[in-house]
Amino acid sequence: MRVLLFTGKGGVGKTTVAAATAVRASRAGHRTLVMSTDPAHSLADSFDLPVGSEATEVGPNLWAEQIDAQERLESHWREIQDYFVALMNWAGVETIQAEELSVIPGLDEIFSLIDVKRHVDGGRYDVLVVDCAPTAETLRLLSLPEVMNWYMERIFPVERRVVKGVRPLVTRITSLPIANDRFFGAVERLHRNLEAVRRILTDSRSSTVRLVVNPERMVIAEARRTYTYLSLFGYRVDAVVVNRLLPDTVTDPYFGQWKEIQAEHLAAVRESFEPVPILTARLFDREMVGLELLERMGEEVYGDLDPVRVLYRDEPIRVRKRGQAYVLALRLPFVAREDTDVHRRGEELVVRVGSYKRTLILPQMLRRLDVQRAAFDGDDLEIVFAREPRPADTAEAGGRRAADG
Repeated sequence: MRVLLFTGKGGVGKTTVAAATAVRASRAGHRTLVMSTDPAHSLADSFDLPVGSEATEVGPNLWAEQIDAQERLESHWREIQDYFVALMNWAGVETIQAEELSVIPGLDEIFSLIDVKRHVDGGRYDVLVVDCAPTAETLRLLSLPEVMNWYMERIFPVERRVVKGVRPLVTRITSLPIANDRFFGAVERLHRNLEAVRRILTDSRSSTVRLVVNPERMVIAEARRTYTYLSLFGYRVDAVVVNRLLPDTVTDPYFGQWKEIQAEHLAAVRESFEPVPILTARLFDREMVGLELLERMGEEVYGDLDPVRVLYRDEPIRVRKRGQAYVLALRLPFVAREDTDVHRRGEELVVRVGSYKRTLILPQMLRRLDVQRAAFDGDDLEIVFAREPRPADTAEAGGRRAADG
């Protein structure tokens, strides 16, 4: 299944572009589902049709879905929530308050991710278009599987063994609720689902992200940061859509300055993101609502391009051999050198860019080598791994040089 994720700063028109892409794909004969992970659902408004929490047919070869957060909560979080509620009840918190407090902000978006896996596994559709939340929420969401991986591999097994060991003693001396196997099993299932989603969304053969921007300075700056962080976590961007450009037919002098500013910003987008394809859509003279207008929007954005095709391929993370060393290259465009930190921790490589951190589990061939240096080469952060010369090796090499002399 082809998976397309659309994100951008709030208000740039990403839902409209996502819906238009879905309409365009369906018109090409692809069975297409467009779903929203944005808590502020607006897909139904975009289609001007009712859209439910399960796939709702909105046109030929076209279905739409808006996630019902409460419904997904009951399905995926109930066993975990029950334990947290019991724990807070024990601490004196009333049940209603405990139930509210036990729902972590952003859970609805997390469960939306799991819906991606459900649809991919189901195989009913050819194309899945995901209208994501605004960029900050999307980045937090897409980084979650990586963060949870670290917890599940490092902390969770120890935590489970400790709880199992102390449970008999604790239950004898206190009424404090202790997490049981159902709780730990639910956490494991959540982790497995999120890890499966991560594999789906980082598969460059089928999944890509498309950034939607307006020709405005702040919007472009946020898109650049988003592109960097997506690259950090291994997600591929295959197009940038510049939406709401004033058309040439607008000749009123009042808009003259705006058109010049937009032209400058469009040039900045091209300079920043190319060779990633830059797609454009003009500012229409009406709201692009309903199937007919969304089809026009899709034609405007894609022209003769197939919207389902992967429009650009890039590898955010690459490993190659250079002489006797190996180089791990991370593509991190737009990063200030002082905002980057890299350090080795056993078999892990920790890369921090701004406020985001990624922990990479090193491939087997790199684990036995030492980090020699890390430096930027253009947009690539290159980390060089090689075996540090041992004292005996150094002495032997020195002896050979002396003998040669």
